[in-house]
Amino acid sequence: MKTLDWNTLFGKGAGRIQASTIRELLKLTQRPGVISFAGGLPAPELFPKEEAARKAAEILKEKGEVALQYGPTEGYGPLRTWVAEWIGVKPEEVLITTGSQQALDLLGKVFLDEGSPVLLEAPSYMGAIQAFRAYGPRFLTVPAGEEGPDLEALEATLKRERPRFLYLIPSFQNPSGGLMPLRARKRLLEMVMAQGLVVVEDDAYRELYFGESRLPSLFELAREVGYPGVIYLSSFSKILSPGLRVAFAVAHPEAITKLTQAKQGSDLHTPVLNQMLVHELVQEGFPERLSKIRATYRAKAGTMLEALDQEMPKGVRYTRPQGGMFVWMELPQGLSAEALFRQAIAQDVAFVPGGPFFAGGGGENTLRLSYATMGPEGIVEGVRRLAKALKRLLALA
Repeated sequence: MKTLDWNTLFGKGAGRIQASTIRELLKLTQRPGVISFAGGLPAPELFPKEEAARKAAEILKEKGEVALQYGPTEGYGPLRTWVAEWIGVKPEEVLITTGSQQALDLLGKVFLDEGSPVLLEAPSYMGAIQAFRAYGPRFLTVPAGEEGPDLEALEATLKRERPRFLYLIPSFQNPSGGLMPLRARKRLLEMVMAQGLVVVEDDAYRELYFGESRLPSLFELAREVGYPGVIYLSSFSKILSPGLRVAFAVAHPEAITKLTQAKQGSDLHTPVLNQMLVHELVQEGFPERLSKIRATYRAKAGTMLEALDQEMPKGVRYTRPQGGMFVWMELPQGLSAEALFRQAIAQDVAFVPGGPFFAGGGGENTLRLSYATMGPEGIVEGVRRLAKALKRLLALA
């Protein structure tokens, strides 16, 4: 019998599909005793476990024939209507997706061809980079910091190139935690309107602000002036449960139609039971739930920043997030975050090296820390172990 060489049988595009760095790192963090700042995993103590169990039982008892049946690709009607009211659009402008990751893949499928230019921040969400890379685009990047993308660099890029779309996370960016000020949002919108450019706004952390209120999204600002070119993504993963895999895209009806057609070839529809459960969970006490989530992450961020202030050696820079789930750290030039990871995992603490967040390369001395999952004692001890590992690396440099 002839042996199969699978690498000669895969299509050309399969070579562009790579394992997620975070998913691979998470395998290392599963061993007992490891304090993990690696995955952007929501705090499990915030999951509505008892309420979800009760609601799921009620749904299956009262609406089981609907919950366990095929459903429309666009999504469960009552949930689409709820999302439309929450965002301030019409239901026909909403597509329910199986996590925001599916929405990113659908965007790649609909907008990107081999060699298509796509514009991202540097750093940017590695899940988006992974999703888009499968379609063979040409990545363009602009530097991004605590106040979002460098608008001068963005303007210069748009004078030279016309990307298929600009993908960005204006609020509590993953990985940097950056927050675009309102003035920067308005200026960016002016630029893209002048070019007729499509913007994909990923707003997964929209409700995780630490201040009194959230800034208006680019999508909201665009709708105020009648610009239809912003495609808005968000999710219930950070405010209910990531395991339910329920998210949504909001866009002009023509874009929603094409994304829906692409989804039909992907999974037909997002699980109806999960959608019905999400719809039930947002009916009662939702504002109070969001307030509790914000307070929890605000406290965890404060604990991590206090510990970093006490433990980190000189020359290390890190952000002070105003929301979201992440602190972004820069090591002194010449130090490698991957080398630090090897030292840190020996101390039973983990993080994500920053390199994979840069679509065009770079970021070797950067890393991402998530404070969302651990409790206060774990955060303090994890930072102590990380500082110990870093000081050992500095001594070897």
